[in-house]
Amino acid sequence: MSITHLVTHSGGFHADEVLSTVVLSRLFPEATLIRSRDAEWITPGSGKIIYDVGRAYDAEAGIFDHHQKPNPLRDNGQPYSSFGLIWRHFGKDYLAALDVPQSDIDEVHASFEQSFVLPVDLLDNGAIDPSAAGPLSGLTLPVLLETLKPSFDDIRDEADNSAFLMAVDVARHFVEAGIRAKSAKQRAEALVTQAIRAAGDGRVLELPTGMPFRSAIESTGADHLLFVVHPRNDDWTLTTIRKGADTFENRADLPASWGGLTDAALEEATGVKGAKFCHNALFIAVADSRDAIMEMARLAVLEVGN
Repeated sequence: MSITHLVTHSGGFHADEVLSTVVLSRLFPEATLIRSRDAEWITPGSGKIIYDVGRAYDAEAGIFDHHQKPNPLRDNGQPYSSFGLIWRHFGKDYLAALDVPQSDIDEVHASFEQSFVLPVDLLDNGAIDPSAAGPLSGLTLPVLLETLKPSFDDIRDEADNSAFLMAVDVARHFVEAGIRAKSAKQRAEALVTQAIRAAGDGRVLELPTGMPFRSAIESTGADHLLFVVHPRNDDWTLTTIRKGADTFENRADLPASWGGLTDAALEEATGVKGAKFCHNALFIAVADSRDAIMEMARLAVLEVGN
């Protein structure tokens, strides 16, 4: 069946139908977007996908709402919003449309569901409180998208629709950037795993370029690794490895005596010609050559041993 219309409700908007529109408009770019609560539009029919309105969830009929009772739930009891329902049924096709390799689609789909889609669904359904984000609660994507709504005294006929389209455009960048990052992470896994094998029992992992590395280190059980080196444009970097995704604590810091030093001062502190910079927080250092950065890595490992 050819999809000719994407239908969601008119008036104010939330993140779930905005994000649903991001996915559906990519898959059906020729379809006309309709924002309406009129029965003729929100009743299932040929060529329509209806979402976040209509008080029914029937994928075969093309309607994906979550406001009815009983509301649609995941197998673990967590609620869906319209975004979660659209992601469930159209997410893999969306990833294919973004050129995610077929071999990675299942993994990227599940990862994005857990890290991006589910939090939006939980917040939309009141299953978590916005204050769960603490002082950043006003900076979450759902909140920021809602700030794009027109002000109360903007009474232009197209004010709501114009704001909605702007929110979709903004959201599209975040969704597609998130997908690109997860797809890149999948590509990096094989490269990092190969580099881990090459490192053997060494404490320093050398990579051919900057890339996500911590998840591969964890999945391979490479607990002996302390630092990572790789080229970066015209120089080389030495970085630490965090103990986990939810902490800034490192397996080992760079030597405290290097912190905040640059150029000649860092060369003097390290004894390494070509040393250029070390961050005050001791998580990254830079040198002008591979030989220099490998020597700094060797010294950092020795410091940990002391």
